Amino acid sequence: MKIYNTLSRKKEEFRPIKDGALSMYVCGPTVYNLIHIGNARPMIVFDTFRRYMTHRGYDVNYVSNFTDVDDKIIAKANEEGVSSDEISERYIAECKKDMEGLNVLPATVHPRATQEIGGMIELISDLIEKGYAYKAEDGTVYFRTRKSKDYGKLSHKNIEDLEAGHGREIKVKGDDGKEDYLDFVLWKPKKEGEPFWPSPWCDGRPGWHTECCVMAKKYLGATIDIHAGGEDLIFPHHENEIAQSEAANGVPFANYWMHNGFLNIDGEKMSKSLNNFFTVRDISEKYDLQVLRFFMLSAHYRSPLNFSAELMEAAKAGLERIKTAASKLDFLLKTAADGEPSAEKAEEIKEFTRRFDEAMDDDLNTADAVSVVFELVKFINTTADENSSKGYLKALKEELLSLSDVLGLIVEEKEELLDADIEALINERQEARKSKNFARADEIRDQLLKKGIILEDTRQGVKWKRKD
Repeated sequence: MKIYNTLSRKKEEFRPIKDGALSMYVCGPTVYNLIHIGNARPMIVFDTFRRYMTHRGYDVNYVSNFTDVDDKIIAKANEEGVSSDEISERYIAECKKDMEGLNVLPATVHPRATQEIGGMIELISDLIEKGYAYKAEDGTVYFRTRKSKDYGKLSHKNIEDLEAGHGREIKVKGDDGKEDYLDFVLWKPKKEGEPFWPSPWCDGRPGWHTECCVMAKKYLGATIDIHAGGEDLIFPHHENEIAQSEAANGVPFANYWMHNGFLNIDGEKMSKSLNNFFTVRDISEKYDLQVLRFFMLSAHYRSPLNFSAELMEAAKAGLERIKTAASKLDFLLKTAADGEPSAEKAEEIKEFTRRFDEAMDDDLNTADAVSVVFELVKFINTTADENSSKGYLKALKEELLSLSDVLGLIVEEKEELLDADIEALINERQEARKSKNFARADEIRDQLLKKGIILEDTRQGVKWKRKD
């Protein structure tokens, strides 16, 4: 398999550290609100990569964190008059619901920054001891950027570029104690009303860049196969991770760096001020989230992707073609006569997997892989009929489901709930709420949502509708 490595700016043959194994770290969301569709793109892309590598026989150790201490989380907590923990717990739970809706597999480990503070203090202490970091008078600890000889190797920025103006991207408030304009924060002092932890320098909390370094090393090792995330993280976040990790450990941090392209809305950057900001939950009210996943995979992961109502409708229609082919096979299988496909036909079916793998081996080219699935659909529609043997139909179905599963697409139709069943579940939910069994009430709501039933609590009672 060839992967485009941001570090070298070229496609490279993937060679794992350990044969048959893959260690991968993907930067996860900061949990202060519902995830938006921009957050969803790396989740879907790298989940698909993980699924594909598993399909190819790798034992994948996939780690993706939750950033559960951050200025935005603190601001949200202060706004609501609750603790930061309450905000992060709430939105981690909501994020997991959306991930399930997108059919994103849970990570091998989902570490949380607040549970790894001890490791962060150890890393910072080590960097101070080695001369890569220093403490300012107010207790802030900074990293000496210029001491990192290869600084800028990922983003391909050099010190001269940073001095010419790019340095503002890593400047932080309260930097009076810096030795150098380019130094970045490893530990910051507490402020009134903020969560904090004791440290040798002051009561405070770690810098964002330090968090991922520690979690990646703890769960994957000092050098990992692949580090991934959105391209907006290349600088300064991933650059600063490399600087700290390699200064402390003396070995390369990650052998391959993968970054997905930006998501735009109708040709513009997603922004609340432009009123074009969509959460995954917003999209789920109009579309099955499988449509959003399919849409995300319709373009190469490194390309910019434009989100629009027209493209989502096209994705919905495309996914429906695949589902219809699966339904056709199920219908034909009910009355098919026993028998096996000829060796020639069996080989013809397997050829789709070979071509699918060829596309995915070329830097995870999901767009071409989806094209192979459509060719399989066409092959099913033109060769499968009432005269086909049970063995032939089963081989076609297994091929279709196998390739769809690698893409994380659920193409077998779910059994539709009858109106009476929906009403019964709504009544049970109402009783659960009356008895303050909110966990069960939420469970029923989620169960109905998975079946495409949207509930709306109104003063007149609970209204429901099926997704279009």
